[in-house]
Amino acid sequence: MKFALSGFALLVLVSCGAAGDPLKPRANLGVSIGPNGVSPSASVGASNGPFNIGLNL
Repeated sequence: MKFALSGFALLVLVSCGAAGDPLKPRANLGVSIGPNGVSPSASVGASNGPFNIGLNL
């Protein structure tokens, strides 16, 4: 739990620009329709130049 909170605190600090250039947030939502039915997809993340961090749901 402490690790997750410290990681979140670091992400907030970096994204506000206090430690350099701010991160650029990104989010994607999608729906695919195929022979197996409907499948939703989502992703969130941030990027700063060549560095990317994200989560696909």
